[in-house]
Amino acid sequence: MADTMKALAILGTGKFGMVERPVPTAGPGDAVVKTTRALICTSDVHTVAGLLPVPDGRLLGHESVGVVHEIGEGVTSVQVGDRVAVNAVTPDGTCDNCQAGYTSQCRGALGGYRFTVQKDGNMAEYFHVNDADYNLAPIPQGLSDDAAVYACDMLSTGIIGSENANIPVGGTVAIFAQGAVGLSATIGAKLRGAGLVITVEGIPNRQEMSRRFGADVVIDPASGNVAEQIIELTDGGADSTVEALGNQATFEGALYATRPGGTLSNVGYHGESGPTVTMPLDAWGLGMAGKKIVTDLCPGGRLRMERLMRLMVNGKIDPTPMTTHRMGIDQVEEAFDMMTHKRDGIIKPLITF
Repeated sequence: MADTMKALAILGTGKFGMVERPVPTAGPGDAVVKTTRALICTSDVHTVAGLLPVPDGRLLGHESVGVVHEIGEGVTSVQVGDRVAVNAVTPDGTCDNCQAGYTSQCRGALGGYRFTVQKDGNMAEYFHVNDADYNLAPIPQGLSDDAAVYACDMLSTGIIGSENANIPVGGTVAIFAQGAVGLSATIGAKLRGAGLVITVEGIPNRQEMSRRFGADVVIDPASGNVAEQIIELTDGGADSTVEALGNQATFEGALYATRPGGTLSNVGYHGESGPTVTMPLDAWGLGMAGKKIVTDLCPGGRLRMERLMRLMVNGKIDPTPMTTHRMGIDQVEEAFDMMTHKRDGIIKPLITF
């Protein structure tokens, strides 16, 4: 086996490129995975743009699956050669926040988000996984790597958006933005038993995908005041809303469109449009309308991954139509540029190794 590997790194604000790095090794309790498939996330684009303070040279990526290459002392849940998936969030499973069920907040706010933020990411031919027994999930027989990789972030994030939105069975939900996270929230809303799923999206191919994944009504934001349209469609406001973009306008729209006593679930990545999000108090009944705002990052851990993959292997959901482009690792720079500039109708590019 070669001692070095190809990987995608941040090379400065607004800069990225392929680098050669030593293949990582597994310490006690850890594992190293040989990558077979990966997805590029818009979060990586935000990181390169400078929204997260990471050092130049840090490897990008947090959506990869592969085959166990090496295990450290004490690892018992997987063996070398097993096909495995790992979440973008890799908690230790032992801290108070993890024990309380908030795995993405391991040891502090967003602390479970280790790839790229705290250590090298996994857009690489090999990658290191901390706390392997807690985080590595064997990929079920019959489930392709092309599908399993969606459990790493998109499905975990989008579906927690719908879970946290507290959608009543038969209730109404409005999901703002239909990128991969928003589309996954639409999948989640259908799984949760929503009676009316309204989505907000202006890009035609994403509108079509939204309907494919369960949207009953798709509102083009160019058509007028979105919140007013949702309030009219739902006779007073949606029971639940999901903000899946991270934008002042969509956050305000979601808050206005939520009925009194309803829940706004935020999984959007805020920061690109500025360091703060303004809270319009009139949309919140001067703070007294009983509206709840819940925020989260994708839950991590083996059990979360197993449940998401169970949905796929048993035919409950199929996220793979979101794969609009398929490219090799040698084309990853081009794929990243396409995601940065949203070219050619891109939603998710699948990188093969």
